[in-house]
Amino acid sequence: MKKLLILGLIILASGCKSKKLTANSPEKFRLENLAEVINENSLEKIYPDAEISEGVDLFEEGTIERAYSILYPNTDDELLIIWEDKTMNKPHQIYTENDGRWRTSEGIEVGTSYEDLVKINEGSIDFYGFGWDYSGAVDWKDGKMKDSNVRVFLAPVAAPPKSFYGDKIIEADPEDIINLDLKVRAIILQKED
Repeated sequence: MKKLLILGLIILASGCKSKKLTANSPEKFRLENLAEVINENSLEKIYPDAEISEGVDLFEEGTIERAYSILYPNTDDELLIIWEDKTMNKPHQIYTENDGRWRTSEGIEVGTSYEDLVKINEGSIDFYGFGWDYSGAVDWKDGKMKDSNVRVFLAPVAAPPKSFYGDKIIEADPEDIINLDLKVRAIILQKED
C-alpha cells in the first residue's frame, strides 16, 4: 500500500510542474505564462530573436525607481517589463499597447472590443473616463476577471462627448457606449500582492 501511495505522489508531483517556456513554445506570447517564469537571464533564452533594451527609470507617477526591459522595441510586439527591483529577478508589471502577438490567457489583446470584454468577464464592466492618466481603465466589477491581475484600458474609435472625460466611472446608456466603438488600447499584467 505504501508503495502505491508513493508512486501516486510521484506521478502527481511530475504532473504539477510549471510550464517551462522556450524559444519554441507556442505559449510564449501569453502574458501570464511569461510572468511566471521570467527573470532577466531567461529573456534571451525564451526570445532569442528579440532585441532587448534595458534601463532604470521612475514609475508609478514618478515616485519609484525601477529597472525595466523592453522586448522587441519599436515593433508591434514591443513589451515593457517593469521589474520589482534592480536585480531583475521578478516582474512587477508587464505592459503592452501595440497590436502584436501578446495576449492574456483569456484571449484579451490590444484591439479586443468592449463587447468581447463583457463576454470574457461573464458580466458587465465599468470604465473610467478619458483624458487623464488612467484613461479608460476597466473595472471588472463582480465578473470572472474581478480577481485577476489583468488590467485593461479602453480607447474610443469615435470621438467621445465631453461627458465621457475625467476621473470618474462613466455612466451612459449601452447604446452610447456601443457607438464609441471601444477597443482595448493597453494591457497591464500586475504582480499579485
